[in-house]
Amino acid sequence: MKTTKRKSPFDIDEKNYKRYDERKHPFCKTAADKKYRYYNRDIEEKMSEILKERKPGYSRMDYALDSAAWTLYETFKLIPEERIRGLGEHESYKSLPKYNVENREKMSKIIKRAASFFGASLTGIAHLDERWVYLYDCDGNKIEIPKEYRYAIVMAIEMDPVALGSSPSVTSATGTALGYSQNTFLVMHLGEFIKSLGHHVIKMVNDTALSIPLAIDAGLGQLGRNGLLITEEYGPRVRICKIFTDLPLKVDHPIDFGVTDFCKKCKECAEACEADAISFDDEPSFETKCSTNNPGVKKWYIDGEKCYDFWYENSMDCATCITVCPFSKIKLNEPEDFWDG
Repeated sequence: MKTTKRKSPFDIDEKNYKRYDERKHPFCKTAADKKYRYYNRDIEEKMSEILKERKPGYSRMDYALDSAAWTLYETFKLIPEERIRGLGEHESYKSLPKYNVENREKMSKIIKRAASFFGASLTGIAHLDERWVYLYDCDGNKIEIPKEYRYAIVMAIEMDPVALGSSPSVTSATGTALGYSQNTFLVMHLGEFIKSLGHHVIKMVNDTALSIPLAIDAGLGQLGRNGLLITEEYGPRVRICKIFTDLPLKVDHPIDFGVTDFCKKCKECAEACEADAISFDDEPSFETKCSTNNPGVKKWYIDGEKCYDFWYENSMDCATCITVCPFSKIKLNEPEDFWDG
């Protein structure tokens, strides 16, 4: 299928659109909103009960693997940024001159090669659009990105297709968990590479800004009916991380390989969603579905509250809308297939 460039992939109602307040996200509400029904509760709270049911994909082994897969991501969140080693192992590194970028196109190629070296499956670069930066973080702190951070390096890591193929299950969730830890490794190392060149970075996984519109601006893919980034190489079977930087770079551009037209007819993700959280509407619209949505963008809105309800009922996150998407190229399987290798 031929890929073409286009000017803007977003239809935005500028009168209604505002930067997203991260405190509206269920992940934040569970920790901050005392009125939220899942306040101070864990998704895995029913884990022991479900374990007794001996359901395939919910074994003691699966839970252990899921816990292990989150290790780097959860550890990194506990380490203050100032304690992450930078500018080389020795003091002498700090005396090196700042790297002067003479050719932005060449610098972009270097960044993409370095990102690939550190584990990125896909990398794109965009001008940083402030509209995609969160207005407030989970703690209610207003987020302001200094103007010198003009570029967003957006990276995606492929998730294991065999693990995801058994969704919804703990086996499937391990693929998501490992994706987050791999993203953490990636932004830590690429960020330090750029800092060691004498430039500045803001490293992030889910925090600070909306990953999907940044990835679309950077030419990694398009928005699907399931509310996820659809890439040409892996479909929605990716996890996204990003770095804001003042390093001069040549940007990429949004692409169109037919996702919107395909999603208008397909609807497989909506049919497979056990939470009924995905729209069956033929066309995208400005109609929001729940309080976690951010109005002002024309798209298929996801009912994140229904989705999150299912996670608690299932005692684990779900990836079925990723698994059944034809662009993911996943063969549906049983959880035991993962362990059979």
